[in-house]
Amino acid sequence: MSERDTTGRDETRDEKRAETDAPEELEAPADARATARRLWEAAAGMRWRLVVATVGALGYVAASLAAPAYSAYLVDLLWTNIQAARASGEPFVVALSSGGTQILTFLGIWTVAWVFYTVQVMVMASFAERLNLSLRTRIAEKLARLPLAHFDAHQPGETISRATNDLDKLSEVLQRGLLQLIIAATTLAGAIVMMATFNLRLTVVFAVCVAASVGVTKVVSARTLKVAAARQEAMGVLTGRVEEAYSGRAVIKAFGRERESAAEIRTAADELARTSASADFLANATAPAVRFLVRLSLVTISVMAGGMLLAGQLTVGVFQAFFQYVNVGSEPLCQLSMTVNMLQGSLAAAERVFALLDEVEVEPDPPSPLVVREPVRGQVAFEHVRFGYAPGRPLMRDVSLVAEPGQKVAIVGATGAGKTTLINLLMRFYEVDGGRIALDGVDTRRMRAADLRRQFGMVLQDAWLFEGTIADNIAYGHPGATRDEVVAAARAARVDFFVRTLPDGYDTVLENDAESVSQGQRQLLTIARAMLTDPPILILDEATSSVDTRTEQAIVRAMETLMAGRTSFVIAHRLSTIVDADLILVMDHGTIVEQGTHDELVAAGGAYADLYRSQFA
Repeated sequence: MSERDTTGRDETRDEKRAETDAPEELEAPADARATARRLWEAAAGMRWRLVVATVGALGYVAASLAAPAYSAYLVDLLWTNIQAARASGEPFVVALSSGGTQILTFLGIWTVAWVFYTVQVMVMASFAERLNLSLRTRIAEKLARLPLAHFDAHQPGETISRATNDLDKLSEVLQRGLLQLIIAATTLAGAIVMMATFNLRLTVVFAVCVAASVGVTKVVSARTLKVAAARQEAMGVLTGRVEEAYSGRAVIKAFGRERESAAEIRTAADELARTSASADFLANATAPAVRFLVRLSLVTISVMAGGMLLAGQLTVGVFQAFFQYVNVGSEPLCQLSMTVNMLQGSLAAAERVFALLDEVEVEPDPPSPLVVREPVRGQVAFEHVRFGYAPGRPLMRDVSLVAEPGQKVAIVGATGAGKTTLINLLMRFYEVDGGRIALDGVDTRRMRAADLRRQFGMVLQDAWLFEGTIADNIAYGHPGATRDEVVAAARAARVDFFVRTLPDGYDTVLENDAESVSQGQRQLLTIARAMLTDPPILILDEATSSVDTRTEQAIVRAMETLMAGRTSFVIAHRLSTIVDADLILVMDHGTIVEQGTHDELVAAGGAYADLYRSQFA
């Protein structure tokens, strides 16, 4: 809308941001179990993929653990055959009957491990992307059901982040982190069990190393989460500074504030670099500490195992197999800390996604909505309407007015007086707290919102055009319009000449927020869009404010033709454009303080007369 009703709405926006921003900076979920359960519910219909991937991961672990055990048997067999050949003086030759079959079996075990690993990676990637698509689709549908109050209370970047960054993070961690955690935990447990079957004393040494590594990981992880939260906050500040510098580049250059803007970005970047350095150090410090403990245990096990080998308490095959299990079990120790942090971050991201999906939606249409009778006469009545953007902070306490069919109703007042709020309530962008708004005598809350809004055509001060052709933009409210109808609407809005000067005419594609089109031309295109819908009721929010005087005169004539026979609500700042209005509403702090025709209000000598004299003194 053209203005922001500062009474009530800005305070609500600040309060809601204070409530929503703080939790988002944390990289640990508030309720990991509940979030995981909701992810499981969201995966309905695709859980079999997760089951298959988990089976593949467990099969890979089983094959990986079986290989060292089989290698112990294989090495001892080959060693025995070598010793026998040496004793007989014959050369040792590997044949199917003298170890060849066992070697092929050993290769087969690793081949099975590779197959299981490939299956779980492919299936898990499919599962993660399908879950991501499902949640992204739900967000898209949710955005269409959210009230304007939600968007007033949240920065655009917050919502965009839910549908992009958070879901991408969730998908990435599901593809790598979840199965990595399963593989690491089961591999570690399986390696310890297999070690114990070979030698219990050596296994105890490794178990002590595992316990020490878990303690180090726990301490470092707790600190890492705090530093990660600080990094997220610094990232948000830097992103905001960069976005501000980009969107406000013209103003920054106009006032010569380039150096100050760059300094603000540099300060935010320095803070991000500082917190990132701390976070990266802690994230990378765990693995070296764990590896040191592993190397320490490895030295201890080597000394002990060497003595046992010389004493005949261990065979050569068992000796080498045990060290394979030490290597197999030590790697998950380095992965577990990073994997757990990744999973916590992904659950925090999923929690933010579900928070968006849980936002309060617009009030549903009544179970048995009244069918809007066509054609609509266009009588609009506000009957003792009460409304406030925040509970306990009423903006409108008792607003009543009647716009008869075909009347031109002008709404004037200072910024924040409630002019746009009046239109928001009329369109049911917000629901009234008391009283009612009637269209042709029928309470608008008893109608379907879509049916109600179809009766209105809107031209806003902030002209919005989407990426697409000019013809598609004009036909946005009437997708089935023919090219002749589009051209006729453009001519009526005095924009046809401009469009035909473009290389591709009506097929010209508007890109990058239509920056190649001037503000006045954008406004003309939105006026053509409203003309094409041919609505029974019009809402004009200072529709000619962005065009020159000559163009404004042409548009006013076109709009007069369009408004003929239609009820029109015109939000006006320049009173010269509404002196011929059938009814002028003067608003102040959400209340209609005066209403009447121009001559009546000037003669009354009240607020309107003062406002009129201030513009034409």
